[in-house]
Amino acid sequence: MDREKILKAGKITSEVRKYAKSIIKKDVALLEIAEKMEKKIEELGAKSAFPVTLSIDNISAHYTPSHDDQTLASGLLKVDFGAHIDGQIADTAFSIDLENNEENKKLIEASKKALENSLKIVKENVSTNEIGYVISKTIKSYGFSPVMNLSGHSITKYQLHAGITIPNTNEGKNIRLKQGLYAIEPFATTGSGKIREGKPSGIYELKDMKNIRNPISREILGFIEEEYNTLPFCSRWLVKKFGTKALFGLKQLENNGNLHHFSQLVEVQGSKVSQAEHTILISEDEVIVTSE
Repeated sequence: MDREKILKAGKITSEVRKYAKSIIKKDVALLEIAEKMEKKIEELGAKSAFPVTLSIDNISAHYTPSHDDQTLASGLLKVDFGAHIDGQIADTAFSIDLENNEENKKLIEASKKALENSLKIVKENVSTNEIGYVISKTIKSYGFSPVMNLSGHSITKYQLHAGITIPNTNEGKNIRLKQGLYAIEPFATTGSGKIREGKPSGIYELKDMKNIRNPISREILGFIEEEYNTLPFCSRWLVKKFGTKALFGLKQLENNGNLHHFSQLVEVQGSKVSQAEHTILISEDEVIVTSE
């Protein structure tokens, strides 16, 4: 674990969050927002740890614009992004109301406050139960439901989701956090508190380098391994590099078992969802919110 690079990646996400809030307006194209944010991450000296996701209303997570996306910013928008330096990651998210809607604002406040309250108790040996309890209690105090089947996670080099989950409810597993890097991300909803898989997201992750015969697919696979390692990437990035033939290559690689294709995550009742997230570094003598 490279502490210096972890902290630098966190500082970059903090700067990009401020920048994002200055450019996100109602009816601005999601594609424009995502590309400007990803460009800013690079300008500040890092790479995107995963594609910028911009999920509206009942889409909880995993919506990133395609290369020809025409969707405009609206509703309750969740902005989730990350930066990495040589695989050392910072992951953060915030929600923004683009409708001047009181319920949206309250929902955003619920997930934000749940994150703030959970960060107050985070330290070495704290249990995931305790964190989940605080998140759930806070969100319920606003009259909303925590999303039960989305969670925070441990982070290691080039691994965004490294095995440990940090729930948004007291799920009873009682795992104690050790020194390391973690993301805590409460989701609050006006609905039942469950999500389901929706449409394909265009976000992928490398799973297997096994051979594929098609030369275009083979070239794309080599680029993915070199450029993204095991971090998530999207079709939009590949189209920028290879043109639209990349879409054919990605489909072939998915069918061949080389890639995992993530689905959009949608609230089961079609209800609105808000999100807040920060990355924390637990060390021997302190806890640092790297993305703050």
